[in-house]
Amino acid sequence: MTALRRRLIPYGLLGPGAIWLILFFAVPMYFMGEMALRSGSLDTGGFTFTWEWQNFSDALSGSNEQLVRSFVYAGLATVFALLIAYPLAYAIALRAGRFKLLLLFAVVAPFFTTYLIRTIAWKTILADASPAVDVLQFMHLVPEDGRVLATSGAVIAGLTYNFLPFMILPIYASLERMDVRLIESAKDLYASSTKAFLRVTLPISAPGIVAGVLLTFIPAVGDYVNALLLGGTGQSMVGNVIQSLYLQQRDYPEAAALSFVMMVAILAVVVVYLRLAGTGAFMGDEDERQA
Repeated sequence: MTALRRRLIPYGLLGPGAIWLILFFAVPMYFMGEMALRSGSLDTGGFTFTWEWQNFSDALSGSNEQLVRSFVYAGLATVFALLIAYPLAYAIALRAGRFKLLLLFAVVAPFFTTYLIRTIAWKTILADASPAVDVLQFMHLVPEDGRVLATSGAVIAGLTYNFLPFMILPIYASLERMDVRLIESAKDLYASSTKAFLRVTLPISAPGIVAGVLLTFIPAVGDYVNALLLGGTGQSMVGNVIQSLYLQQRDYPEAAALSFVMMVAILAVVVVYLRLAGTGAFMGDEDERQA
């Protein structure tokens, strides 16, 4: 009996998480999949389940540009967030001293306001007459008669800002647990600061980088608020198309089909990324570590 209990303990621990996934992921996915295979319209009596696979090709045929743009914008925002987040997380974890908690509070402080308000604030910051745009024009990063709002740059900047904490916190968690004596040992063995970072610090922080990239990239692909508020008609993303299909055109089957296509595309990218990260993309192969 004791042996049986021991074997059942892991399943008991997995139970709450499994129930949560079934109720809030598997069940909604089932209903969305069923909706994606329906046909009809709200004006003609509603939607009927008819195995309408044509919805998927229709969703793709009219949204290829937005789908590609979503991945490009999300990828660029993820790269920019990583470039900003890593030095900041490194400074907070290893150099902040008694100011560590204050800086961590500054990282999470934006969450005290809603996502929509933060994005609207960026709309004000990037307005044509704003001081920020004047500075960019003075630095010749924007033409004198140019503008930032309603451009691709504005959308990417909004995505980067809104999801930046999701990149900082996992990297900080990895670096904060690191034993700094490892770096000292590497330098005692005549490693330069650069080599000590590449051979010690970066590999140790790799799990945080992997988590931060996923937490930033996945929601950024499906975002539509930044493109709606900060972009123009030529910067719409796949989330904007899905929103329009659901709320304006009320074509629920095609909207559900496009949602499925987007999730499959995201899953494919994530699987490839995890395979690359899992084969030593950050740490290098064994020969490089021994060189």
